[in-house]
Amino acid sequence: MNLINKKVTHKRFGKGNIVGHNDSIIEIHFESESKKFVFPDVFGEHLKLHDKNAASSLEKVIEKKEMERKRIEWKKEEEKKLQRKEQQLRMEHAKLMKNHKLHPQSQMVFWCDAEEQTSSTSEWKVFAGTIKSGVNKGKPNKPIRLHQNSAVLLTAADPGTAEKDRRILGVYMVQKEFIGKVCEDGYIPAHSTYRLQLTEEESNQMLFWKYYINEKFPQKTTWNTGKYRYFDNVWMAQILSDIISLKSDPEEQKLGQEFLNHFCKMNQLREQELPSPNGVLMRG
Repeated sequence: MNLINKKVTHKRFGKGNIVGHNDSIIEIHFESESKKFVFPDVFGEHLKLHDKNAASSLEKVIEKKEMERKRIEWKKEEEKKLQRKEQQLRMEHAKLMKNHKLHPQSQMVFWCDAEEQTSSTSEWKVFAGTIKSGVNKGKPNKPIRLHQNSAVLLTAADPGTAEKDRRILGVYMVQKEFIGKVCEDGYIPAHSTYRLQLTEEESNQMLFWKYYINEKFPQKTTWNTGKYRYFDNVWMAQILSDIISLKSDPEEQKLGQEFLNHFCKMNQLREQELPSPNGVLMRG
């Protein structure tokens, strides 16, 4: 709107004419001097327009600016709330990290169906499935044992083959700072670095039951139901060590060794002291 030459009256400086203005500053020539003010904030309590039509238009401008000011304030307040919430989550996360006790069986073996055999190593995450009964039926499972020291082993039993022939497809550490207890969506994402995928030839040489045993049924290779099992930290280290020995590519060998070093550090294991695999397939 154009306010040039419009007459005004200021509480302190008296009558004057508007000689210039933009979106933030207005200049007024009074009898003895010219003054600049913040526009449109100066209007209302301190400055009055004589022209009623211009005053009405100006009022709309002021209302619009006030709404914008309130919107900005609201946005800032929402940002502060979000920052406070994020800070609280960080504090809770740090507390969980500090108080975490290393569980001797905090690794996961995952049963991949035909579709998951591809998606698990292309998207590098798995879904822990849903709760089957009770008040939480239908909600995602929380992989409560998984923590910073955990890895996920991807396995599959091909159609028409026995469970004892379940083979290992790949393995990954969980995403940095992942905590199963606070996982709400059931997805277990991979670490950005520590991931190993096996070729079909390598996979055929890495049978899961060479390492795994159910102490209640030590002679059985039975999975029964469910998408995953927890298993021993030492067994996962054995698997990583054997995967490294299968790899022929120097870069994959290097990554595998870095993975194993990191895993052993996180699980307080010594690679040199790992026992030989002693799963069901190794017991006769």
